[in-house]
Amino acid sequence: MTDAPAPNMLRQAQRNLAVLVTAQALLGAQMSMIFIFGGLVGQTLAPNPCLATLPLSMIVLGSALTARPLAGFMQRHGRRAGFQLAVLAGALGAAICFVAMALGSFALFMLGSGLTGIYMSAQGFYRFAATDTAPEAFEAKAISWVMAGGLLSAIIGPALVRATGELTAVPFMASYLAIVGLNLVGLWLFMALDIPKPQQATAQAGQPGRPIGQILRDPVIAVAMVCGMVSYALMNLVMTSTPLAMVGCGMSSNDAANVVSAHVLAMFIPSFFTGHLIARFGAPVIVGLGLTILAASGAVALSGVALGQFFAALILLGIGWNFGFIGATAMLTRASPPQERARIQGVNDLVVFGGVFLASLSSGGLMNCAGVTDAAAGWSAVNLAMVPFLVLAGGALIWLVLRPKAA
Repeated sequence: MTDAPAPNMLRQAQRNLAVLVTAQALLGAQMSMIFIFGGLVGQTLAPNPCLATLPLSMIVLGSALTARPLAGFMQRHGRRAGFQLAVLAGALGAAICFVAMALGSFALFMLGSGLTGIYMSAQGFYRFAATDTAPEAFEAKAISWVMAGGLLSAIIGPALVRATGELTAVPFMASYLAIVGLNLVGLWLFMALDIPKPQQATAQAGQPGRPIGQILRDPVIAVAMVCGMVSYALMNLVMTSTPLAMVGCGMSSNDAANVVSAHVLAMFIPSFFTGHLIARFGAPVIVGLGLTILAASGAVALSGVALGQFFAALILLGIGWNFGFIGATAMLTRASPPQERARIQGVNDLVVFGGVFLASLSSGGLMNCAGVTDAAAGWSAVNLAMVPFLVLAGGALIWLVLRPKAA
């Protein structure tokens, strides 16, 4: 057992947590905004409807490709510098998307989306940054509180879409200007972040980190990465398809925005108690519960395409993601020595967002180009695609839980 943290250490941890919760709430609103209208804008600009979700996939690809470089940058220059660099990239990406819509350029729109992915990658590190100065017993709760900041983003994002979506002749152009403003606010916000550079912890440890290959052979780390990747990828697969499916089934874009808003609320409201559940029952149990709820979401979606069924399926999808992803993050953090955390987090987010990229890329194809006859059939194809990945993650988790007994 370690001694209780000194008051100044506790104040530092609380201050950093407040900054990161605010960032998740305010800056994170841009992600819910983009996932509400990104596919619809892509559909109007794309030369082929099969490519409607490609710009959203570019966001995820940009996130996956920059996760490890960004982790290395923060290893050398600190969390503050890394997060500020990312919000600058997010502002530039949104500005390019604005210009692309004015010019009707799909290629330029994809470029801006790719730069937005750098911001998305940094947002994935907020939960890890919350543990950098937190006492060990508080780590899971700190992660949960950062994720709970997304509750406000679920309100702010759709509200900004409703306020700005029709301000210009081309729908949603003004929404991208609002995203530029959010990112510029982030430059000021992160000035208040006070997290020591990771090199200090490494020097104190006095031991080099393990090679990546050896790290990935650690059963807990490997299973945590698989479960985190599956939870996030399946959530993205279904959420990305939702506006296309709803509009295709005769509902309005406002209906789609309301469903996505309810989904994002469901993603983050459980975060107020997920940390407590992990502390009481253990991360593997909560991950397993999350995977089960994701399966229930797919079952509801397959039962029909009424508005109520969309709401129920997307709410379950959000809750399942919360338990699966936060539980996997807690597993990963506890299995990562301080001197290896930055490298492990970078590899983890590369794996996670690599899976999310493939899911997002598949979303438009399953909806529009998988040999289906209408939007309802495409929506069913999307949800059936969840099955093999849930089996993979569930099997890996069961193997991990039973492994010590077998040994």
